[in-house]
Amino acid sequence: MSKKYKILVAAIQMYGALLIFCTQVFAQNYDESKVPAYTLPPLFPSTINQNEKNNLYWERTRRLEVLGFFRNSVYGQMPRTYNDMQFAITNEVPDAMNGKASLKELAITVLKSGASVTIHLILFIPNNRKQPAPAFLLINNRGANNTDPKRIEKSEFWPAEILIDSGYAIAAFHVNDAAPDDSTTYQNGVLKLYPEQLKVPNGMKAIGAWAWAASRVLDYFEEQKDVDAKRVCIVGHSRGGKAALWAGAEDKRFAIVISNCSGNSGAALSRRKFGETVKRINDRFPYWFCGNYKKYNDNEASLPVDQHMLISLMAPRPVYVTSASKDLWADPKGSYLSLIHAQEAYALYGKPSALTPEPPAINTPIINSYLGYHNREGTHDLTVYDWKNFIQFANYHFRKP
Repeated sequence: MSKKYKILVAAIQMYGALLIFCTQVFAQNYDESKVPAYTLPPLFPSTINQNEKNNLYWERTRRLEVLGFFRNSVYGQMPRTYNDMQFAITNEVPDAMNGKASLKELAITVLKSGASVTIHLILFIPNNRKQPAPAFLLINNRGANNTDPKRIEKSEFWPAEILIDSGYAIAAFHVNDAAPDDSTTYQNGVLKLYPEQLKVPNGMKAIGAWAWAASRVLDYFEEQKDVDAKRVCIVGHSRGGKAALWAGAEDKRFAIVISNCSGNSGAALSRRKFGETVKRINDRFPYWFCGNYKKYNDNEASLPVDQHMLISLMAPRPVYVTSASKDLWADPKGSYLSLIHAQEAYALYGKPSALTPEPPAINTPIINSYLGYHNREGTHDLTVYDWKNFIQFANYHFRKP
């Protein structure tokens, strides 16, 4: 086969894939009048009476049941065991950002049964502080250039200087260290430690691996004195936002959970079938979720859970969800409704919500609430506007001036 012929074949294949993708996107429902009638699974079973609906019952019984449903049906199991974990500083700059911050680049290596995986962490810590700094940790699903440690390239996706100026440490790792975002190589990361997960229908896949890696970063924070490990905000955008929610559900150590434009299988209700659907996401990204999730392609009504229950798993910790006005694929209204329906869990703890019955207007954030939200004008992205609201939300809950 000649080189020109190979190029032609590759171009045709690429065009075909693009055509299929566009057909799928534009075939989706973006009309509220066409959202099917649906019934959400209740946070509590009907056999439970009002007196039993308290935070003790939630913590000891029902929360564990709901978490189990998500593990078995959506995100897969979360392995806990390993033989050793090592932290190595690969680069350190004490006067980064013109002296405002200290930079640490780290290799977090986890070993199990002769296999290992290394998560590379970029961490800036404010220098002018009297105590350990609260922190934001980003699960980076975009190019590594977005978190340039040399700060030659500065991206709105990770505006580190703004976080440092606000008194927060800012950290990031790339999803490809934990699980390459590719259907043929996703297993070449965390899953090397847990190959058995690939053999069972409720085994962890890429989203679970990214969440697992976030918890290993938190393990590192607990081992050093410059970051306040009890005040760490986990942040993710799009698929990273799905992973951030799952990390927050599985690991209660994350003090605040922030999910930006996470859409289907993230913050948005699956049963609405608005924008991306369970089938679309499973067809395009079959390596993100456990095998059992494919049972619910075009069958969302049979799911034992919906995404309001995922947010409920964070209670009583603060959760902030975002949307973008032009990002209908991620179903802004469905994301807001998940928060609305999660209020029942927060009420168990007496945690007030400032959510309004209808979604707020564009660029009108709800900050002073345990369940926060904004719908930003614009497209599917993570911007300075988003980050500034994240900071305000954290300030409110950490009681920072």
